[in-house]
Amino acid sequence: MGFFLETLLGGLMAGMLYSLVALGFVLIFKASGVFNFAQGAMVLFGALAMARFAEWLPGWTGVDSRLLANLLAFVLAGAVMFVVAWLVEWLVLRHLVNQEGATLLMATLGIAYFLEGLGQTLFGNSIYKIDIGMPKDPVMAFESVFQGGLLINKEDLIAALIAAALVAALSVFFQKTGTGRALRAVADDHQAAQSIGIPLQRIWFIVWCVAGVVALVAGMIWGSKLGVQFSLTTVALRALPVVILGGLTSVPGAIIGGLIIGVGEKLSEVYLGPLVGGGIEIWFAYVLALGFLLVRPQGLFGEKIIDRV
Repeated sequence: MGFFLETLLGGLMAGMLYSLVALGFVLIFKASGVFNFAQGAMVLFGALAMARFAEWLPGWTGVDSRLLANLLAFVLAGAVMFVVAWLVEWLVLRHLVNQEGATLLMATLGIAYFLEGLGQTLFGNSIYKIDIGMPKDPVMAFESVFQGGLLINKEDLIAALIAAALVAALSVFFQKTGTGRALRAVADDHQAAQSIGIPLQRIWFIVWCVAGVVALVAGMIWGSKLGVQFSLTTVALRALPVVILGGLTSVPGAIIGGLIIGVGEKLSEVYLGPLVGGGIEIWFAYVLALGFLLVRPQGLFGEKIIDRV
């Protein structure tokens, strides 16, 4: 029982990190009705900015505290992501108002390649580290409840708590604020939203800013775990089954989908892996998502995309 709960908890923590990346896809889709191929590049760009600013700031300012250097680096990286969001809205999106979804889709591809190249130019192309002080050593917990206790990775636990807090804040933002309701109106119909006075450009700017912050937090967490390198863009691929399962239009769907995928990966690898030679964790999520597409293409909580076109 203890080993099962240990595996389950590990899956839930991994699922929260998947949900965080998936939120970026959902945010942009809810605002523009287009799948954002630039999300992986945004995660990489935010992680690069965070890593390099944390490295440069002590030399620029003489700050000796790692905590203060990381906080300042996060603020500067967030400002950079806001500038990126403003440039995307000013140079790209405002010229594509009321255009076909395919046009917006191709625009996000162009943004992805641009951000990858810009990140390499500004911050370099080596492998960098983000050290935000998260403990790496696992800890034993509930030893008095389960024989041998539960082995919990403290780094994964802290990362999952950070992701959960951000996900909860975004859920409240979209459900309870006027901006969140305006965003949903824009996602349903650009022209109708404009006709009732909703400023499309401002909504797109806000959404890209929020998606940029989400990408920065995701890049900070994944960069701390894996190192900041250009393969970090593939983290977005891990979130694709999550948005398929949960639904491209649903913030709660991104959360629940991430948890299902995370738990499914861990349990299948532990209990089914030995029967088929292992490696299930690599492809389980994609097979589950493809199978789910046959039953409910819009996802658990998503709307039928055909109804939105």
